[in-house]
Amino acid sequence: MKAYVLYSGGKDSSLIAILLKRMGFDVELLTVNFGVYESYIPASKSAKSIDMPHNVFKLDKIILDKGIDIILNDGFPNNGISYLHKVAIEKLADLAKKNGFSTIADGTRRDDRTPKLNKDEIRSLEDRKNVQYINLDSFGYKTIETLVSNLFEITKEKSNRDNSSDYEVEIRYLIDNERNGNSKELFPKHYQTRVIGLK
Repeated sequence: MKAYVLYSGGKDSSLIAILLKRMGFDVELLTVNFGVYESYIPASKSAKSIDMPHNVFKLDKIILDKGIDIILNDGFPNNGISYLHKVAIEKLADLAKKNGFSTIADGTRRDDRTPKLNKDEIRSLEDRKNVQYINLDSFGYKTIETLVSNLFEITKEKSNRDNSSDYEVEIRYLIDNERNGNSKELFPKHYQTRVIGLK
């Protein structure tokens, strides 16, 4: 059994990767990148720290541009990030089919607001793409924290483009550098966790 995991280097995507590996899957970690900024570097370091294969999953910048249009029109990031995640999952399912992987996964959990697929979107994806989709939807924040604290060494830092590999990095970069915007007005200050090793 082979599984692709959309991987940011954070505790949630690291947890689903380790769980799948321990259940017997051959896991490959993939970090989405739109070619705007080398946002995958922190994730590649995290993947190395947990001894799992990692690659960059390159998607067309046009997808990122559409996500940013949604964010700028809404004045907040949730719908644009959801759009990017849904497209990434669809493209990942296509890649899985092409390469003979039966499963795709991500670290979304029960109490995440965005990005997240709902049950109907998951059923549709699995039926249309003939792939299994696994996430942490039955796990809440407290459960994740318990599992993570037993498995990983992590860092927690104020979010910036050099310590994270999620969609937000390239979104912010493009808004600030190509759209003459100020991403600080759209994204609240928050902290990122990144896995730096196994316990």
